[in-house]
Amino acid sequence: MTLNVLDVAGNLQLTQGMIDDFVAKNSDVVEKVTYTKATAPELVGKIKAQQDANRVDIDIVLTGVDGLAAGIDQGLWLPLLPTHANRLTGMAAYLPGAEAMQKLAGDNGVTITYYPSGPLIEYLPGNVPNPPKTAQELLDYAKANPGAVQYARPSNSGPGRTFLMGLPYLLGDSDPKDPENGWDKTWQFLKELDAQVTLYPSSTSETMKNLANGSAKIILTTTGWDINPRVLGTVPKEAKIGTLDGFHWVTDAHYAVVPKGVSTDKQAAVLSLLTSMLTPEQQAKAYDKGYFFPGPAIKDVPLTMAPQESQQAINEYGRPEYADLILNNPLEVPLDAKALVAAFDRWDREVGGSKVKK
Repeated sequence: MTLNVLDVAGNLQLTQGMIDDFVAKNSDVVEKVTYTKATAPELVGKIKAQQDANRVDIDIVLTGVDGLAAGIDQGLWLPLLPTHANRLTGMAAYLPGAEAMQKLAGDNGVTITYYPSGPLIEYLPGNVPNPPKTAQELLDYAKANPGAVQYARPSNSGPGRTFLMGLPYLLGDSDPKDPENGWDKTWQFLKELDAQVTLYPSSTSETMKNLANGSAKIILTTTGWDINPRVLGTVPKEAKIGTLDGFHWVTDAHYAVVPKGVSTDKQAAVLSLLTSMLTPEQQAKAYDKGYFFPGPAIKDVPLTMAPQESQQAINEYGRPEYADLILNNPLEVPLDAKALVAAFDRWDREVGGSKVKK
């Protein structure tokens, strides 16, 4: 049979090698895989239209928390658990952070890649010899250097939304999971910072280019957005990262979900594929070139298991300090979909919506 895969998270950069390898070794189960890509906001409409027409031809969706949650809200996904837990044995080996991210999926999806994410600051040491060490120092730096601190619009940017969700921990807000009633210090901080921000790019990649050309001196980043743009040459290799006092990781993951309406035969093939993807040998491919660093969702997958190209990229552009930072700072799951939408809306209305670069 043919499996049709829809990616709305950029996940194929990490997992297409895993899927292609499975097909090569199991041509008696899956003859071919087709790949299509779309944006997360398009996902629900696309799946719903197929389900309403009783013609579901997307067999597996690769998605982040946004598409996962939107589909759960609409009842689009087939519950894979606990029905098939005995097939998906790799889930028992999840890293603690990936296990926490799996709880967000409930029974509806399977965590396939994971990273601690951020928020981190990034800068060129030649431009910022004494980087901020606290949130207050970051604000003071912005006031002393108007336009020099930059992050992309949170609803369009992983590092942007990670900064938004990470600030309540940095600032000691009353309830980091409640942007409406528990973020008094966060909203105050963002408004003060906004007074020193000239514009908000509409994509993370634009902040990277601005860091490289010097129009931004400090940007907000994540582990993957630190490593991968330096591998690709978008950002100079010598760029450095830092954390701010009180730092908590706000984690991130990608999921595989199966739309309701997929045939039983295809469900069996998808389960075989996911079982393969959660083995150490296949998970090692998630290191990629640092795009979602580290990337594997399960334990005991060292970099030495990754493809040679991944090892070379991460040995050259990775950071020795990441191991310590991941081990010794708290891991927090992101906001649920409803709270995150509320945070995005409020940011657009009250903070930076009018300064977003179109």
